[in-house]
Amino acid sequence: MPARNKEQETEILQWIEDVLGEKLPSQQYDDVLKDGVVLCNLINKIAPGSVKKIQTKGTNFQLMENIQRFQQAIRKYGVPDEEIFQTADLFERRNIPQVTLCIYALGRITQKHPEYTGPRLGPKMADENKREFTEEQLRAHEGQLNLQMGYNKGASQSGHGGFGNTRHM
Repeated sequence: MPARNKEQETEILQWIEDVLGEKLPSQQYDDVLKDGVVLCNLINKIAPGSVKKIQTKGTNFQLMENIQRFQQAIRKYGVPDEEIFQTADLFERRNIPQVTLCIYALGRITQKHPEYTGPRLGPKMADENKREFTEEQLRAHEGQLNLQMGYNKGASQSGHGGFGNTRHM
């Protein structure tokens, strides 16, 4: 299991506060996120109306539903499935680094949404880097000997004797 990164966790909490425009209760990272309420508020702030119903208190099952609603909302928002944590990763603290990764992914995806003008999380996403090559540039390598074409440092098969020859002792 990957180690937890306190700096990233602090950065995420700071980002969530910036997005929500309010201070989070100063608890542990996983305590703040555990019931899914903060996460639901976060995605609603990023993409209004994403989560219709948020359980602020209730049974574990009801609180876990918050996390599931958050997961559905960010999936719809564009976070790839492989970056979305499992409910137990957060709720049972099985894999907090995966939760961190997921929130970073959400922060990254906000950059693809022009309607989102809130605070950024993590590095700026690279814009498409399109390269144009001229025909001449593309052909420039053709005169060179490709190393895969059997260049073998001057070794040759001279003196080999050919196929099916008897051995000369």
